[in-house]
Amino acid sequence: MSAPLPTTLRLLTSITDVPASAWDALVDPESVPFLEWGFLAALEESGSVVPERGWHPRHLTLWRGSRLVAAAPAYLKDDSHGEFVFDAAWATAAERAGLRYYPKLVLGVPFTPATGRRVLVAPGEHPATREAELYTAALEYARAEGLSSIHVLFPTPEELPVLEAQGYALRLGVQYLWKNAGYRTFEDFLGRFRSKRRHQLQHERRALEAQGITVRTLRGDALEEVDAASAHRLYISTVDRYPWGVRSLTEDFFARLLAGFKHRCEFVEARREGLRVAGAFNFTGPRTLYGRYWGALEEHPFLHFNVCLYHPVEDCIAQGRERFEPGAGGEHKLTRGFEPHLTYSAHLFLHPGLDRAVRGFLAHERAAVESGLPLWWAETGFKERV
Repeated sequence: MSAPLPTTLRLLTSITDVPASAWDALVDPESVPFLEWGFLAALEESGSVVPERGWHPRHLTLWRGSRLVAAAPAYLKDDSHGEFVFDAAWATAAERAGLRYYPKLVLGVPFTPATGRRVLVAPGEHPATREAELYTAALEYARAEGLSSIHVLFPTPEELPVLEAQGYALRLGVQYLWKNAGYRTFEDFLGRFRSKRRHQLQHERRALEAQGITVRTLRGDALEEVDAASAHRLYISTVDRYPWGVRSLTEDFFARLLAGFKHRCEFVEARREGLRVAGAFNFTGPRTLYGRYWGALEEHPFLHFNVCLYHPVEDCIAQGRERFEPGAGGEHKLTRGFEPHLTYSAHLFLHPGLDRAVRGFLAHERAAVESGLPLWWAETGFKERV
């Protein structure tokens, strides 16, 4: 038998440089929706992820002849906005030492703190081998371009051994996730809480009735009731609330999702007196719901909790979903039945001094995160761990 052809690296400056069918053939059916070609294309073609906004697509692809065998969404970054793994202190330290921190190379999905495979590998290929080849190629590219570093954001635990073998330093993070412990109803879920916490959640749920607000999930054909302008308006209503908020996503991004990515989209809407007053634009995988873009046009007590937490949990139970990832941050989730889970990132610095400094910081940070996990879990208010 003849030996297989060697792989070659191609850097793509747009996801549209590879056919959707070729890219999606690498995406495991159980994977997160944000790795699909349609989502990445919506970000780029809508003007949300473009060089003018600090994102320079440099998607890493490995080919054997004309066949795509591995790929990773990747970007040159002029800043650290939209990554959800905060390295501003590292950038400041580098600049004080006279080192250039940007541009850097980031492997991940913009504005999306969801764990998923960072290197997609074709069926029949050896995953660890292709991953190692791609990371080696990424390092060669970073050296050739004089980049400061490579950052792999929210990889899966299964990918960590290859990253460590390639010399990456691992960083731990924490997100609060809901897991379905075999609940048949929302009342089953409430039954896991101690009495005081259970009454608190029931009180917050009942607020909707007193406010005259109804909440429902739109999916499939029902998404015809959602237009891009209203989805974007809700999104910016949250972004504009904060001094550091940035309108990263354009209205056209939502239009492209509703036109060509509807199979992965859901919309939780809240209405009062027939008018939509709040909503959350979410995404689905085979067994997981991903909470994303929330916004409200009116302020009502506990409205956010009901639209973004309680109703999605109840709907997940009804749909038989195993998991609900509501996004990064928000310790208020802990007291409402969302459990702490580790997330990961991996970092490789080309300057030896900066690399040593970051590794020292990560060792201390890791110890703090690991010691904090039991304390965070105790805040859930559950009677016992399942």
